[in-house]
Amino acid sequence: MILRIEALLARALLAGMVTLVFSAGVLRWFGMPLVWAMDVAQLLFVWAAFLGADMAMRRRGLIAVDLFVRWLPTRWRAPVDLLTGCVVLAFLAAMAVLGYDLVVLNIEREFGDSGISYGFVTAAVPVGCGLLGLTLAGQLWQTARSLFGRPKLVFSPDRAEDAAP
Repeated sequence: MILRIEALLARALLAGMVTLVFSAGVLRWFGMPLVWAMDVAQLLFVWAAFLGADMAMRRRGLIAVDLFVRWLPTRWRAPVDLLTGCVVLAFLAAMAVLGYDLVVLNIEREFGDSGISYGFVTAAVPVGCGLLGLTLAGQLWQTARSLFGRPKLVFSPDRAEDAAP
């Protein structure tokens, strides 16, 4: 249920962003510019980016640099993924805490010509990092539980050669 809400919200943000940019362009052509539309579109973009990143992480579809571990069998790669995942989780936790501080600092600041508090923009950082952290923690847990069976990687979908019995 929550995953569907997240996907619908991300789609709505993307649709809103496209609608605002298109409307602002058309109205500017008619001499009636929407000066606030680009600011709101940027706000929607930031939130959509974090929600999209969480959705991609849940599918293990984020871009990964796996140059050194690509050729390792899953049995050896899973512990490396666990270690790397713990480092990334610590980074996401730090970003969530520091992002909250940023929201507090920017709550009074106005975002461009929109009249919206800049706190709404910066709130995407702690919320997005929190969502990414929860997703990553779940994937770390799945990998840790699967270590003594057929390990499931944290950052990559199952490889075809490892999935064969």
